[in-house]
Amino acid sequence: MPTRKATAIWKGTIKDGSGTMKTESGAVDGKYSFATRFEDGTGTNPEELLGAASAGCFSMAFSLMLTEKGYNPTKIETVAEVAIKNAGGDISIPTIALNCSAVIPGIEDAEFQQIAENARAHCPVSKALSGVKISLDATLEG
Repeated sequence: MPTRKATAIWKGTIKDGSGTMKTESGAVDGKYSFATRFEDGTGTNPEELLGAASAGCFSMAFSLMLTEKGYNPTKIETVAEVAIKNAGGDISIPTIALNCSAVIPGIEDAEFQQIAENARAHCPVSKALSGVKISLDATLEG
């Protein structure tokens, strides 16, 4: 399996500086700054990218596990809310809340919930972020 790369360049002080983050594929190439990370500035930030990785990985893992059980997922939509916290100068990411809604023909809600929780616990990004509490709210539509 390939190793993936991303590059970040930061120039200047924490408050006045700025940087860029770019993925090897070029799919992500964004500017970031203190304002985009800790305020409401325009641009991206590490937490937003972490959220995209978490939502994407969970959705794929969920699809895999559903398919292995014989279901044909029509749609899986996942939003990840990544919290950043400053406790006396110790900045951390304590939680990620995954909110998933999915259309899965023929599945009962109890099995849906069980497979969704299994996907949350076992997707590679969730495992890599084992120090972060990752919660899941999954809704079966249709």
